[in-house]
Amino acid sequence: MAVRRRPAHDADPALSAADASRVRAVLALGGVPFGELDDGVQQVQLKLLEQQTRPDRAPVRNPAAWAAAVASRVAADWHRGRTRDAGLRERLAARWTRSTAADHPEDARLLALAVAEGLEELPDGQRQVVVLRYYADLPVKDIAEALGIPEGTVKSRLHGAAAVLRTRLREREVG
Repeated sequence: MAVRRRPAHDADPALSAADASRVRAVLALGGVPFGELDDGVQQVQLKLLEQQTRPDRAPVRNPAAWAAAVASRVAADWHRGRTRDAGLRERLAARWTRSTAADHPEDARLLALAVAEGLEELPDGQRQVVVLRYYADLPVKDIAEALGIPEGTVKSRLHGAAAVLRTRLREREVG
């Protein structure tokens, strides 16, 4: 079997500023602490470089989707290798203390904290597809392709996660 070689002038392996920002968001939503986000972005950048320079690998068709999916895996790996930190809720609260109240109305802050708490409670697979779908804004087809799972599994995980989050938000309204 002949190995297909890509010309050196193929796509630039560097992440664009927008893609790097998306990767940071996916990592943060995946539970990676704020201080380690730059390291996570660098890990994704290295994986993209490896993917694009190995002649035995298929070229990356959609670097933005690929980077977001890899970022979700990096976040999952971070959880496997370390004890979970204080949580997304505390990180969001800390960030809001550094910004003005006008930037974040109280209702929006409470809703964001409730969603963050709900995300923390989701199993890894559900949290991963929710972050990729709603925060990285990837279509179901791209998520399935990037994670190597059927589209039906992505839809099922999204449906289950939405039910859990919906219940969590209702509990917050009542409580």
